[in-house]
Amino acid sequence: MPRPDGTAPSPPRRRPGGRTARIRRQVLDAVLAELGEHGYDGLTTDAVAARAGVHRTTVYRRWGDVGGLLGDVLDAAGDDDWQPPDTGSLQGDLTALNQEIQDALSAEPPVVAALIAASFRSEKAADAQLRLWEDRYTRCGIVVERAARRGELPPHTDARQLLLAATAPLYHQLLLLRAPADPLLPARAARTAALAAGAGAFVEPWPDGG
Repeated sequence: MPRPDGTAPSPPRRRPGGRTARIRRQVLDAVLAELGEHGYDGLTTDAVAARAGVHRTTVYRRWGDVGGLLGDVLDAAGDDDWQPPDTGSLQGDLTALNQEIQDALSAEPPVVAALIAASFRSEKAADAQLRLWEDRYTRCGIVVERAARRGELPPHTDARQLLLAATAPLYHQLLLLRAPADPLLPARAARTAALAAGAGAFVEPWPDGG
C-alpha cells in the first residue's frame, strides 16, 4: 500500500523466527552489555560470542564484525511498536517524550550514549543510527499533527524542526556537557519549544518564500 505522499513503502524487514531469532536476541543483548561495560574500544566479536554463549563462527558468519553487530542492534531497536506519548497537549507530549529521552541517556550502564558514540566510529553503525532517527522522527510526527488539529499550532508547522528544538537541550546537556540529569529540564525544554511553535517559529516557508 502506498504512503499518503504516493511513494511506495519500504519492504518490511524479514524477522527471523525460532532458534535463529533466539540466537539473534542473545547476541544483540550481549552487544549491549559489552558496549555498556567496556565502550566501543572494548567491544569485540569474540567477547560478544562468549557472553552470548554461541560459537564465534556464528557471529563472524552472520554479522562479520563489530560494525555489523552495532548496525543490527540499532536496526532491531526500530523493529518495535513504540509510539510517542499522547497526553492531550503539545507541551505534555513533548515533556513526556523528553523524559523518556533523559531516562535513556542517564541510565546505567550508559548503553544509549555508548551506541551514539559508536556511530561516530563505525560506518555501519552510523547508517543504522540514521535509519533509527528517521524512524523515530516519522513516528513522532503524530505529536505535531495532533497539536495542529487541536488548534495549538498554526498550519504548516514543520514537525522535524519543532521536534529538534524540543529535544536538543537533553542531548546537549547530557551528552555534550555531561551534566547530571535535571528533573526540570524535560518540561522546561518542552515548554520553550511549544511556546515558540505556537507563535509560528517553525512554520514552513511558502513556495514563493513569503
